[in-house]
Formats: sequence, C-alpha cells, structure tokens
Amino acid sequence: MKTEIIAMLISALLIFLVTVLVSRKVIPILKSHKVGQKILDIGPRWHKSKEGTPTMGGICFILSILLVMTAVFVYYGIKGEAGRLIPLALTLGLATVNGMVGFIDDYTKLVKKQNEGLLAYQKFLLQVIVAVVYIFVLNRTGHLDTVLYIPYFGIEWDMGLLYYVFALILITGIVNSVNLTDGIDGLASSVSLVVGIFLCIVSLFIENLSLGLVSSCLIGGTLGFLVFNFYPARVFMGDTGSLFLGGMIVGSAFVMNNPLLVLIFGLMFVIETFSVMLQVTVFKLTHKRVFKMAPIHHHFEKCGWSEIKIVCIFSVLTVLFCLLAWFGVRI
Repeated sequence: MKTEIIAMLISALLIFLVTVLVSRKVIPILKSHKVGQKILDIGPRWHKSKEGTPTMGGICFILSILLVMTAVFVYYGIKGEAGRLIPLALTLGLATVNGMVGFIDDYTKLVKKQNEGLLAYQKFLLQVIVAVVYIFVLNRTGHLDTVLYIPYFGIEWDMGLLYYVFALILITGIVNSVNLTDGIDGLASSVSLVVGIFLCIVSLFIENLSLGLVSSCLIGGTLGFLVFNFYPARVFMGDTGSLFLGGMIVGSAFVMNNPLLVLIFGLMFVIETFSVMLQVTVFKLTHKRVFKMAPIHHHFEKCGWSEIKIVCIFSVLTVLFCLLAWFGVRI
C-alpha cells in the first residue's frame, strides 16, 4: 500500500509540473495562431474583455497526463502488474477520445473559422460511439456487469440489458455536464480538483490503484492548469479539456464499481445541466425565465457575484457533496 501511495503522489506531482511547463510553451503558440475565445453577445457583457484569450488549453494537461501515465504503465508492466491498471487505461481512453471530440469542435471553430464547429448532433453521436466502445470493452475485460449498486442502501439490482442504456446515458450526461460548467475562469478546473481529492481519499480507503491514479491525473492536471486558468485566466481549456475531464470523472465512478455515486460527488456538474434544462423547458412553455441566464453560474454573475466568489462557493459546495458521497462509498 505504501508503494501505491508513493506512486500516486509522484504521479500527481509530475503531472502538475509537466502541465505547468507545457502550458508555458503552448499558450504563446496558441496566441501566435490567434486561437482565441469568441465571446457571444448573449453572454454577460463584461465577458467581452476576455475575447481573444487563448483556448484549447486542455491539451496542456491532457498531454502531461498521458506522458506521465505512459511511464506509470511501463513501470507496472516491468513489475508484471499491468493487469491492475486496465480500468485506468480504459478510463484514460474514454477521456482522451472525448477530448479529441472536443478538439475537433474547437479546431473547426477557432482554426478553420467555421463558427458552428461540430453540429450538436454530430458531437453527441461521436460521444455516444465513444461511450458504447468504453462500455463494451469494460464488459469484455470483466470490469463491468449488469448489476447496479445502489449507494446508501447497499442494494444490488441486476438490470440486465437495461444497465447498458443507463451507463450510456450516465456517461454522455456527465461528460456534457462538465462541459457546461466550464463557463468562467477556473470553475471547471476547481470543481474537478475537489472531486480529484475526494477520489484520492476513497482510493486509499478501498485500496484501488487505478482509482488512485485517476485521482492523481485530476489533481495534478487541474492544479497545474489553474496556475494559468484561475481568474483572470490566461488560457481556457475549451471543449478539448472539459470533455476530457468529464470522461475522467464519470470513468472514475465505474472504476470504483459505484457509477451512481458520480451523481453525488459530481452534483455541481448535474446542477449546472439541470439549470439549463429547466431554463429551456420553462421558457418554451411560458416564455418566462427561471434564471437571469443559464447555466446557473451565469445567473449568479448577473446577480453581481464575482467570478472568484462563484468558483469558491461552488468548490465549497462540491466539498460538501463529496462528504455526502463518502457515506455511499462501496466497501
């Protein structure tokens, strides 16, 4: 166990350092290629000052995570323990391919100057394909069955084929929820950092090496990125980064064999999505708005909250959600 803790700490530290170093090199390149964020007129008017800030910065922590994790796989492969890291490898695959979907979207919008980027149905179709492959491989490698664990009640429900539908909805839903949360400086990064710390604690408690290394990726990557992404942000992660983080976070729930728990420790992401769904539904039915703007972090902005205040409060709320999730951890 002591060796695993050391591996997690070293991994997190290396990912943090590499992310900072890579970001220092990549941000000027993004600036020189004019890969700047386009601020829509429908957003808060004060966001116009952010226009031109480099985006697609998620490639910085993605590259760092993949580089360090490659070294980790080699290390455990030499020890003959690579099989223990199959869940980690599959989760990295889920996150990376989702990040690639985000990269294509960012690239077509910002580099190719095609304002729409990927159409909504195109992006969602790609995400569904990625999720289906992830679920299939998890099942084929013996890391997924059709039994759903109900946290807090200790109930195991064999859903049969319905489980795969549930898993598909959960994966695509959480991935897109993290994407929606990435709307102000440092928000998605900070909330994901808190989630990463929670997963680290859980991994030590249940002695799950793959989960521990997933947490190292989240902690090191988001902390390193926050050096440049915290208010006032010098770079944004773009869909490239947010879809990657979404894949890591929802994948972690499957790694711990407790997928429903992501709805608790990731409740901040769920609330962001629910606020958009509620806003759209109510407006279509009544032509009235529930919030001044959705997702909900923009509502608080329009209420006069600073970006730093929103990030701090949302992060504290995530700490509370993680404490609640702790009581649902499957031992």
